[in-house]
Amino acid sequence: DVLRAALGEHRLTFMGASYGTYFGALYATLFPSRVRRMVFDSAVNPDPERIWYRNNLDQSAAFEGRWADFRRWVAKHHKVYRLGNTGQKVLRGYERAAARLAARPAGGKVGPGQLQSTFLQAAYYDDYWPQRALALSAYLRGDAKPLIQLAGPYPEAAVEQENANAVYTAVECNDGPWPTDFRVWDRDNTRLARTAPFETWDNVWTNLPCAYWPAPRQRPLDVRTGPGELPPTLILAAERDAAAPYEGAIALHRRLWGSVLVTERDAGSHGVAGGPNTCVNAYLEAYLLEGRAPDGRAACAGRPEPEPASARSASTPSTQRPATAAAAPAAGLPAPLAGRG
Repeated sequence: DVLRAALGEHRLTFMGASYGTYFGALYATLFPSRVRRMVFDSAVNPDPERIWYRNNLDQSAAFEGRWADFRRWVAKHHKVYRLGNTGQKVLRGYERAAARLAARPAGGKVGPGQLQSTFLQAAYYDDYWPQRALALSAYLRGDAKPLIQLAGPYPEAAVEQENANAVYTAVECNDGPWPTDFRVWDRDNTRLARTAPFETWDNVWTNLPCAYWPAPRQRPLDVRTGPGELPPTLILAAERDAAAPYEGAIALHRRLWGSVLVTERDAGSHGVAGGPNTCVNAYLEAYLLEGRAPDGRAACAGRPEPEPASARSASTPSTQRPATAAAAPAAGLPAPLAGRG
């Protein structure tokens, strides 16, 4: 709000994604009369009872569904990748690769932790599916180079990754209460890992510093606005987003009076605004540029699934990782690869 005032703006136009939706929701609760327009993209659940320990449990469960989506897609393109014509067969190939990497890391650099982090990114963005499937296929057939390129150390991003990890930990741990007894973490996540093994324990290890964080914790604000307090706001959400499960968007919609929820059906990429879905972008642009929004809720068909990548495309720029080489972590703060993301 200080920045708004310094800019000489009477009211704020704000667009936040993932954790940024929580940030924006807090502002809307504290300063509703100062809001002009607000967009919440891939909303996290702002319920004070879920900040952030329970949200991370929900996230780990949702990642299992997206991991299954990826494996189903790979199986659909068995003729390209030869990893199996069912999701279960693809899983067995992944597990064989993890066991082989545990015994002998690829290039001395990529072990099962790096493998998991790299494939976790596929749960965030389905644009990553083709090259990760290609790398796994090549590795199981004796060529480790594509996997090393995707999952190996990326020195250019090391400083940014380290800083992002430190910021993520400090913010998550200070935002709300966390269980301080590891037996609680062990009980809850042992139960969860029976049905969601892909990400559960890596999520635990990323957030476990919060169990022992020495600083006083904040008491999460009850995000909520009443009738007439806040102008119409726009919430965008993908139905199968794992990093910010869809239930969070519904919860935010219920808490912000007069908000509008636009759902991308049967899609799961983390981040909807400005992507390839022209239907979603039409709602976004109409709202930001003209202040027009549908009543209550709207839906858009999901974006098409990616086309498979052939071995011929393995050396194209699309195999290069983004500069941060990072997958977003629990509750959506940007952070480096840390065995999960």
